[in-house]
Amino acid sequence: MDDDEMDGPVDGINITPLVDVLMVVLVMFILTATAQVAGIQVDLPKASASVSLSEPKTKAVSVNNDGQVFLDAYPVTLQELEDRLRTEKATNPDFPVVLRGDAAVQYQKVVEVLDILRRLELAQVGLVTGKPKN
Repeated sequence: MDDDEMDGPVDGINITPLVDVLMVVLVMFILTATAQVAGIQVDLPKASASVSLSEPKTKAVSVNNDGQVFLDAYPVTLQELEDRLRTEKATNPDFPVVLRGDAAVQYQKVVEVLDILRRLELAQVGLVTGKPKN
């Protein structure tokens, strides 16, 4: 080959950067498609109309059938729950909270959690329910 052919335009396309970008996009899609609100396995009560409150900054408060309270899958006491939610409100004042109560849980425990949310003046609170079987 002579020097004229080496200095000419490149005829081929290097697709290695394109493949790298597509692989990153694919991994991100897989991670976001499988993301869920973290929580404890509870038997949800059934309701005919339910609203999805799955947002990235959503805090999930769960009460299992033994009355144990969890914040994002971590067991907490009611005082720890209040402290952690107060800290979150200081950094992000308008974050949504979903309350997942087991159908067999004592109603008093759910009311105590709702009372904490009311004291903290959290406006975006949702009660998670399942769909009834037809």
